[in-house]
Amino acid sequence: MSNKNGKEFKYLGKPRRLVEGAEKVSGHAKYAADLTLPGMVYARPILSPYAHAEILSVDKSEAEGMPGVIAVLTAEDLPTRDKLIASRNSAILAKGKVHWRGQPVAVVVANSEAEAADAVDMVFIDYEPLPAAVDLAASITEGSPLVWPNGLPKPEVDLSAAHSGVDKGEGAEVKLPPNVFDSAIHARGDIEAGFAAADVIVEHRYETPMVHQTYMEPHASVAEPDPMGGGITIYASTQGQYGVRDEVAGLLGLKSSKVRVVPMMFGGGFGAKYGIIDPLVASVAMAVGKPVKMVLSRSEDFATTTPANGMIIDLKTGATNDGKLTAIKATFYVDNGVFAFSIGGIAAVLLGGYYKCDNVHIEVYEVNTNKAGAGAYRAPGAP
Repeated sequence: MSNKNGKEFKYLGKPRRLVEGAEKVSGHAKYAADLTLPGMVYARPILSPYAHAEILSVDKSEAEGMPGVIAVLTAEDLPTRDKLIASRNSAILAKGKVHWRGQPVAVVVANSEAEAADAVDMVFIDYEPLPAAVDLAASITEGSPLVWPNGLPKPEVDLSAAHSGVDKGEGAEVKLPPNVFDSAIHARGDIEAGFAAADVIVEHRYETPMVHQTYMEPHASVAEPDPMGGGITIYASTQGQYGVRDEVAGLLGLKSSKVRVVPMMFGGGFGAKYGIIDPLVASVAMAVGKPVKMVLSRSEDFATTTPANGMIIDLKTGATNDGKLTAIKATFYVDNGVFAFSIGGIAAVLLGGYYKCDNVHIEVYEVNTNKAGAGAYRAPGAP
């Protein structure tokens, strides 16, 4: 490739090796799961089998007596015990209730991964199942179980803001359906006049489920406390090391300068690796005073991380016979899961901005359900 004067470019148009390519194909690349530190112990989460339930009791006694087991921890045993659970990142361990199937309830810490995995089966948790809102359409109908009867808690650090920083338009001036925590309207022109001018009107409901990002490398994290300096170092598979730092610092009551995050080689994320297990691993490490490693299994990763939002979209479109759009009217119901990950504003801007159309009216309703909190699904810079 050359410029207009015929001079050959040095880099443009030339094949280049990936910076990390040789390390990866030769097997020398080090991921968080490959890391071993002196004195390191291993953690395994115990996940809720219910979408909504009261935790009546946790019997740790048999597990605590098993070979190699160092501790069986619940929310009350962690330095984050008094923190509000208001986001997926701050949902360290369930307190009193579980709000989605796959929510971490306890953690087993042992000298080896095998010993930790064996002890998980010997922790006996008694639940009282409660009505749950698990279907998006049903959750916004009268009489549906309420995910947050007293309103959605507001997180101290909102990592979702990095993904959903878009003007949400104006709030809808209507009574909101059950489990809807936010709404917005994006509009321009005269929607009724637009449909009156249409030769053809197409109206349909579209539904998309929550979808897991399915990266090759499951979530993995290693946290090493610093007993002398009072800080902590986290070796993380993450797309947002500064977000992890701020989340962990806030949860542990540390200055951000006391939290060091080392991004490890990365096995894919698609927007989903933003401090999901790092706060939990850091809290466990501070509780036991040792370096702690946690690597989720594939089934654990599916159950407890942050899939893309599901949606119901009611779309009505008007057009002339020669193909000119005259009106776009839509209502989005966005499944955020148990916490807030408000991407409806982005969806509305995209729908209203892709096509030339003078008359647009889009309503967005952000909905909570008893499912894992949603997260981003994209690919910035890595597969």
